[in-house]
Amino acid sequence: MVERVTATDKAITLIETLKEMHGPLMFHQSGGCCDGSSPMCYPRDEFRVGDSDVLLGEIGDSPFYMSKDQYEYWKHTKLIIDVVDGRGGMFSLEGPEGKRFLTRSRVFTEEEQKELNKMS
Repeated sequence: MVERVTATDKAITLIETLKEMHGPLMFHQSGGCCDGSSPMCYPRDEFRVGDSDVLLGEIGDSPFYMSKDQYEYWKHTKLIIDVVDGRGGMFSLEGPEGKRFLTRSRVFTEEEQKELNKMS
């Protein structure tokens, strides 16, 4: 099965650490504004998703969302969530750890796109 979002081992390790500290998590791909376009990590019950959000999948057993409008630009790409040293979004849970989540991406292969089209 083709996944729209995955995470590196380093990102999964940080997710597990944050889950131990904060409980269940969720992610929302920021579309800009004050936090740039970073994947934002929140306690699962502190961020409300709505009809304008798309569930892309899960990373580290944590749901990962993106706004519908932004999804239209990214739907042909696989998101790969990584972690690097530095400060991320000021509202994202990893900031105090001196780390930030980072979205890398690649275009789906023709085979992957065909499989995704079957699933739609």
